[in-house]
Amino acid sequence: MIKKALEYIVGLGRPEIMEIGGDTYSERGLVRVCHNPKAEPLKMRTLTSLIDYIKAGVDEMPGRMVVHVEGPLKVSLFSQLDDDRIREKLAVVEGEVPEFRYGRYMGQEEFVISMQSKFMETGSRGLVLRFAGTVENGTVAEYGDDGCTQKATVRKGIVSKEDMVVPNPVALAPFRTFMEVGQPVSLFIFRMRDDGDGGVECAIFEADGGAWRHEAAGNIKEYLIRELEGLEGFTVIS
Repeated sequence: MIKKALEYIVGLGRPEIMEIGGDTYSERGLVRVCHNPKAEPLKMRTLTSLIDYIKAGVDEMPGRMVVHVEGPLKVSLFSQLDDDRIREKLAVVEGEVPEFRYGRYMGQEEFVISMQSKFMETGSRGLVLRFAGTVENGTVAEYGDDGCTQKATVRKGIVSKEDMVVPNPVALAPFRTFMEVGQPVSLFIFRMRDDGDGGVECAIFEADGGAWRHEAAGNIKEYLIRELEGLEGFTVIS
C-alpha cells in the first residue's frame, strides 16, 4: 500500500505528454530554467559620457549593438539578442534640463527670470522679454472679434507709453533635450493677465502638439551617428 501510494505521488510530478492530430501537448505548463546573468546598466547623464564609454572599450560587447533614442531625454544601449533571445541593457542615459511650468501663470519677475535662464537666445525670446518686462500693471485687456487677442500698455522710455498687441504665437527654444544637440524651436501661445493685486502674471502654452519631441529625437540620432562614425556594429534608432 505504501509503495503504491509513493509511486502515485511521484507520478503526479511528471507531466503527461500526448500526441493529438500530429502535434505534441503537455497537460502541464513547463518553464525552462537557464543561467543567463545580465549586468546592471550604467547610468549616465550626458551623451558625451555614452560616447566615451563606447569608445573606451571598457566592457566586452557583442558584434552588433543597438543605441535606442527613447525620447528627448533618454537613450539606451542594448546588445543584440543572445542564444536565449534576450537583450542586455549595458547603459542608459537620462538627461537633466531646467524645469519650466508650461501652461501656468507666474509673476512678472519670475517669468522674466525663467525666460532668460531656461530658454535659448533665439526665436522670439527677446520680443517676449521686452513685452513682459515693460507692460504696465492693470493694463492687460482682451480685444478683437476672436476673443483671443490681448493688448497692454508698455513703457517706452522714461515717460512715454504705448498700447501694443501681445505677440502671438511666438517661436521659442526652451532647454528640453540634451545640451550636446540643438534645442528644437517650436510655437507657443503667450498670455498675460492682471493678478488682482495690481500686478501682472504671464504664461506660455505649448502649441505644436508635441512635434518638438520628434525633432529632438532626430537631433540626438544625428549626433550619435556622427560621433560613432567609424565604429563597426552600432545601429542607432529613434
